[in-house]
Amino acid sequence: MPRSILVLYAHPRPSRSVVNRRLRRVAEGISGVSVVDLYAEYPTHSIDVRREQARVEPVDVLIFQHPVYWFSAPSLVKEWVDRVVTYGWALGEREALKGKIYLHAVSTAASHGVFAREVTGRASLREQFHSYEAMAGLCGMRYLPPFSLFREMQGGSREERLDIHASAYARLLRDLRDERLDLAQPYRKQMAETR
Repeated sequence: MPRSILVLYAHPRPSRSVVNRRLRRVAEGISGVSVVDLYAEYPTHSIDVRREQARVEPVDVLIFQHPVYWFSAPSLVKEWVDRVVTYGWALGEREALKGKIYLHAVSTAASHGVFAREVTGRASLREQFHSYEAMAGLCGMRYLPPFSLFREMQGGSREERLDIHASAYARLLRDLRDERLDLAQPYRKQMAETR
């Protein structure tokens, strides 16, 4: 049976984002994937905790899709995690998140080098999301490194690069849904090997 996927789309200014709007359309076009626009639903950040918990419980894969803001997620993502991922529901008595796959699908306005430890001495993109990875581990979720689009993808026009990234995102979503990824291996490498 295919996995069910919930994408929590979190862009505070979606009209200004070519990349995230495109990736959202990709996700909306794949069967078995549900997309929720968190900023549209919670413009004042007043999150309906029970509603969000009920959304998450039946799904197998939870993805936050958003831009990277100052080496992290937009504020509503943090607010969602702080309010929804509670003791007694996510861990403790219920363990409602246990066994789910969790990742962030992100875009950056920066180049890959900004997130490369070997270039800048800063933490890698994955390390920037360490608190989310720690939360996922504590709750018994399977954390996957961020699926990312950096500003300087190689070759072609901006539109051609976005086409390539959108295609890779669609493939990732389908492969997660259809259980075609070996979760013990880096998924970008698997995707490249099976083209």
